[in-house]
Amino acid sequence: MDFDLSGRVVLVTGGSRGLGAAMVRAFAEHGADVVIASRKGPACEELAAEIRDRTGRRALGVACHVGRWADCDALVERVYGEWGRVDVLVNNAGMSPLYPSLAEVSEELFDKVIGVNLKGAFRLAANVGTRMAAGAGGSILNVSSIAAVQPSPAEIPYAAAKAALNNLTIGLAQAFAPKVRVNCIMPGPFLTDISKAWSPEMMRDLKRRIPLGRGGEAEEVVGAALYLASDAASFTTGSVLKIDGGLAFAPA
Repeated sequence: MDFDLSGRVVLVTGGSRGLGAAMVRAFAEHGADVVIASRKGPACEELAAEIRDRTGRRALGVACHVGRWADCDALVERVYGEWGRVDVLVNNAGMSPLYPSLAEVSEELFDKVIGVNLKGAFRLAANVGTRMAAGAGGSILNVSSIAAVQPSPAEIPYAAAKAALNNLTIGLAQAFAPKVRVNCIMPGPFLTDISKAWSPEMMRDLKRRIPLGRGGEAEEVVGAALYLASDAASFTTGSVLKIDGGLAFAPA
């Protein structure tokens, strides 16, 4: 299997931490030049500097709020203006803020969750995918969540957005074929910085319910990401790959 990404340009949203940062490092280690985008510009540039120093690859950090179409458009123009193309787009940005009850979910919170998890992914995929299809082709990788297929009461707006992202993946795979492949990773609980807010009770419950008996480490998403981004997945499009230690659909 050829996971080589030498000379390719990979754009990762939500790329400054967690699963996004793990993917950015892996892409660079396999030869790619990387664009790291998130709302926190300094964090993006800090990781970009690390990538440049450690791998010698080109790396660019860009502040971008993907819930705003103007920001998405500016990000695309910046990358194409500086590097001329995007070969792999990874829509990884996401958010799932807590709320006291469903009735207390404000319109602002709902719109923000849909914007970051779905609207931005659509806009970026539409812009970049259209350019890929008109050019040399490429790969788009969406990052969903098992909440899309097994939502809990604490994450209903987020789960709805991620379910739509799964649907978007399949539609875009057809829209941009045959030159662009569009796939989706559907992670379960990963022990990134977000997990630091999980209570001991939640951690014990997850370990009990996850068939593999633990949460995932960020680096454990890398194999799937490299596969779907690279030529190793040349006959794979419209797929949704669950990476959750077996949690989704497991007996309670």
